[in-house]
Amino acid sequence: MNAGDVTAMLPLAATWALAFLVIGVDVALPGRDRLSSGLATIGAVVVMGITAVIAPQAPQQAFGGAYVLDQLTILLDLLFLSIAVLTLLFAPDYLLPRQLPLAEFSATLLFAISGAMLLSGARDLLVLFLGLELLVLPGYLLAGFAKRDGLSTEGAIKYFLLGSFSSAIFLFGLALVWGFTGTTNVSGVASALQGVAAGRPLAPGLAMGLALLMTGVAFKIAAVPFHYWTPDAYQGSPTPVTGYLSVGPKVAAFALILRLFVGALAPLRADWVGAVVVLAALTMTLGNLVALTQSNVKRMLAYSSIAHTGYILVGLAAYAGAAPGSVAEAHGLQAILVYSVAYTFMNLGAFAIVAALQRRPGVTSDLETFSGLGRRAPLMGLLMTLFLLSLTGIPPLAGFFAKYYVILAAIEAGGAISWLAVLAVLNAAAAAFYYLRVVVYMYMREAPGEAPPLARGFELRAGLAIAAFATLAIGFFPSGLITLAEAAAKALL
Repeated sequence: MNAGDVTAMLPLAATWALAFLVIGVDVALPGRDRLSSGLATIGAVVVMGITAVIAPQAPQQAFGGAYVLDQLTILLDLLFLSIAVLTLLFAPDYLLPRQLPLAEFSATLLFAISGAMLLSGARDLLVLFLGLELLVLPGYLLAGFAKRDGLSTEGAIKYFLLGSFSSAIFLFGLALVWGFTGTTNVSGVASALQGVAAGRPLAPGLAMGLALLMTGVAFKIAAVPFHYWTPDAYQGSPTPVTGYLSVGPKVAAFALILRLFVGALAPLRADWVGAVVVLAALTMTLGNLVALTQSNVKRMLAYSSIAHTGYILVGLAAYAGAAPGSVAEAHGLQAILVYSVAYTFMNLGAFAIVAALQRRPGVTSDLETFSGLGRRAPLMGLLMTLFLLSLTGIPPLAGFFAKYYVILAAIEAGGAISWLAVLAVLNAAAAAFYYLRVVVYMYMREAPGEAPPLARGFELRAGLAIAAFATLAIGFFPSGLITLAEAAAKALL
């Protein structure tokens, strides 16, 4: 192993070391949950610092190019570590009153994040699959973390079963592509497929492999009609876990899509762009339509997350439908990254408010729970309004800028892709109804007589401050994020 290998693997190795350190501290000092959680949080921030420090040395390769630290890896690693920090900050106020082990939660979360980080830099089909499994296996544990809760167990079982099936489907697809191209290296696969792209039709084995890969990743991102596990898994999970599941595995799955479909299967994009267009249209439309009918805010945000998957898929469709080497092609990739970053902070912030309201065991996440929140907890009501307005796409918040970038990319791609831009605008208008309905309950309904005062710990306040600042900063000053997204997109093209 040379110096380049060490540099490339340093953030990932540091995350693994941190997870084992948290376990060691918990074994040596049992019952010191806040110590373990604080160590995990501070350690994740330190790993973010390490990633930022070594960023100028990118690109670096490890293990013969099977893993690469480039600008895309750096951006995604920083995003995944941010998700870990925010989730760790939001968790104690919810988990400790329910006597759920915070140290085990912290270590399991860090292992899941390390899987996402492995996906972000994988340049080999086998490494991609290993990263995917390292991501989802801890996710199953987190979904069923409240093991004495029947809903949590039910959601975790559904998540595990459908997740296992989808992983098997994905692996079969990888095997077929590997068999056809004779290599597992992403660049090698792309080179082998260059000649195939000119010949039509595709060989049956390769066409089947492409279909299986598309089906597998559609399950992972909860695209319609492969979304059925999402609402039950989200509603049954502890609310901080739901927040993590709504952003962590989703963004990681898009990292997988970028490395696989953009890196390896780009020569065949004329064959898979149609499937992406259909998935995008169905996902954002059905997600919003079902969210309109929900009276439970947690379940509404679950269906909302499905709709946001559709918006991100519009960026992928814009890339695939654009002319190779065009500006629209690059803008499609940038739109995926920009939307993923903006969505992370505003969605995690919204789930954090729900978790704060549910701090006392037995409190539900029904709309009635939010009645009068703007008067009995003005700051919490204001922050929830901020996150909901951003999710709606109201300017000048992060959500507006993210939607604008995705829609612009679709218009630039032209053709049938431009119709996705029209559909995205219509869906954003429909989404305003169910987001703003929560705001109406917070400010125009009387609080229930038995509503308890909201107690907020330091960690929750710090996490909400970070999420709110990022939501505002991305909307008002998007140039920094655009620069990072441009550099990351260049690493793929």
